[in-house]
Amino acid sequence: MQYVGQKTYGLSIAGLRRELPVVQVGERLWIASFVMLGDAELVNICAANLAARLSDDRLDCLVGPEAKVVPLLQVLSTLLGLKRYIVCRKGVKAYMQDPLVQEVRSITTRGTQQLVLDGVDEQRLRGSRVAIVDDVVSTGGSIKGVEALLSQAGAEVVRRAAVLKEGTFYDGELIYLADLPVFER
Repeated sequence: MQYVGQKTYGLSIAGLRRELPVVQVGERLWIASFVMLGDAELVNICAANLAARLSDDRLDCLVGPEAKVVPLLQVLSTLLGLKRYIVCRKGVKAYMQDPLVQEVRSITTRGTQQLVLDGVDEQRLRGSRVAIVDDVVSTGGSIKGVEALLSQAGAEVVRRAAVLKEGTFYDGELIYLADLPVFER
């Protein structure tokens, strides 16, 4: 989509409307910045819509990358009757035991970043059926990174879900609620 100097983008999702600021993330690339943190109404409605699409998958756990997706994981796990969800951290923490580490690239982060699965969570996930959940999927770097960690942990990824699919970069299987354009000049 061509960028025409607009300051905001009007997003309609699950019956709600939000005005998102348009921000530059590359020399010729802008995105509508979607942040669910703090928007309880949006989190709850999106979780309900995603839960309806995931309810038949016999999931044992939801897994997602920190941090913006954490409220969604909480509500979605509750709606699906799951006792636990797991967050892949963006760095190794002192409390972690034998962590698994995966390097990833994202459209919104300069350079590479780490996704880390605590060894304790690795043991919990072994042999389980999981869905990877994220707020926005653009290139799929985060989802692919989480999937690599889950493969190392011996979990079976049965579904990938997000609130928004941004642009046309990601071509994998994905359940999502709405499209989000990218803007180029």
